[in-house]
Amino acid sequence: MWSRRRRTVCRTLSALAMSRPGSFPRQVQLPTRSVLRSFVSSHKADVFVCHSDRTSAFMTPPYACAYTNAAKRGGVPYLAVATEQGTVYIRNTSKRDAWDAEPQRIDLDVHDNGIFDIQWSMSDALFATSAGDHSTRITDPITAKTLHILRGHTSTVKSVVWDPAHENLLSTGGRDGGICVWDLRVEAMEQDDGVPHAISPVLTIKGAHGEDPQSKGRGRKAKTSGSRTVTSLLYPNTDPYGLISGGSFDGILRYWDLRQPTSSGKTKTAKAQGMRPTQMSAFDPTTLHGTRRSHGITSLVCGSGPTAGVLFGLGTDSRIHTYAMPSLLPLSDTPGRAFTHPQMLTNSFYVRLALAPNGRWLASGSTMTGGFGSAFLYDVSQTALAAPTGIAETAGVQLAAQRGEVGAVDWAEGMLATCSDDGSVRIWRTDDEMRRRCDEEDDAHWNWAWAVDQR
Repeated sequence: MWSRRRRTVCRTLSALAMSRPGSFPRQVQLPTRSVLRSFVSSHKADVFVCHSDRTSAFMTPPYACAYTNAAKRGGVPYLAVATEQGTVYIRNTSKRDAWDAEPQRIDLDVHDNGIFDIQWSMSDALFATSAGDHSTRITDPITAKTLHILRGHTSTVKSVVWDPAHENLLSTGGRDGGICVWDLRVEAMEQDDGVPHAISPVLTIKGAHGEDPQSKGRGRKAKTSGSRTVTSLLYPNTDPYGLISGGSFDGILRYWDLRQPTSSGKTKTAKAQGMRPTQMSAFDPTTLHGTRRSHGITSLVCGSGPTAGVLFGLGTDSRIHTYAMPSLLPLSDTPGRAFTHPQMLTNSFYVRLALAPNGRWLASGSTMTGGFGSAFLYDVSQTALAAPTGIAETAGVQLAAQRGEVGAVDWAEGMLATCSDDGSVRIWRTDDEMRRRCDEEDDAHWNWAWAVDQR
């Protein structure tokens, strides 16, 4: 009788695990914290500076960075870095010796204002940049020519993402609270000076994350948009017509079906003011950890490989929250699915999140603590399991070497790029032997930076 009851309980627990969104049985992944601890960076061969084009400053802060899709698959690791001055640097970050000449890089003046996001198209033939001049630009890096100018936002464009299923489609989110969907096949006449006319969006979702009551009726603020900023966008891996957005006000995500008809669907450009999300997070995970005040989401990334079925959101509460797909149900109240570090501070909307190509490692930037800016690495491979092994594996590994806020981060195969307000971009690589030498040699800090193992 006990055996029969035991089997019944086991079947019930299994069914509950399968029914919970984002939770399903998988092969247990061994922790890789020791690998994360082996990341090192050479002061001479793994650091380059974003030079200012103004006489008043030597360096300019890098706001965003992105490796090519080929680099994430093990190809040549070309990294695009976008700066406060509107310049894009493209550099080969392959490993080199300290005495080797610095690889030649491409410098492109794309905007006359700060670039807040940069993303490569799926084929790596183009890259998109979103900036403070209210525009998004599509650039060919080979010809150094701007092919398209996308104008539909009334304020700074904070986020851009390419549709992985359609090379010509992309979406942007802005400080005006709107989401714009673009189709590059829309014709745009070219001006006499060779600069194309602006393209209008094919779909606009206004006030995607609601209205901000603090912006209404307060003098100068009353003249600005009352909508809450759309800080991050992503296309889910499993839905070719879906779009997920995060905002500056709280940790509640929205799921949009881009096929939804709108009240003005007869026009060529649909202004979807009344468009509603098909899914929203059931509750705000940023209010779970000792505070009732909501915190915004600065960055979203979708899981892959061992983390498929979940997505990660970096909150201004200095935590990385986990959500189930496609319900957007927060899982951060479950042990083993929330990630933080005693030194990680993410109360700035310049700080970003990135998932390694293997789907196991998550990197986050951080504002300054103790005079240094840091990045933090986490092994997140067990977040999609029905029963994660526990909180111990959520402890982060700190990479502290730059003097300034570390905002933008991105991965290629076998390496991580971190961008700091001090104008530097640093490349980190795994090297067990060098990490051992750094621990043993007293003068290693003159030539190397390495991971700080602090639980």
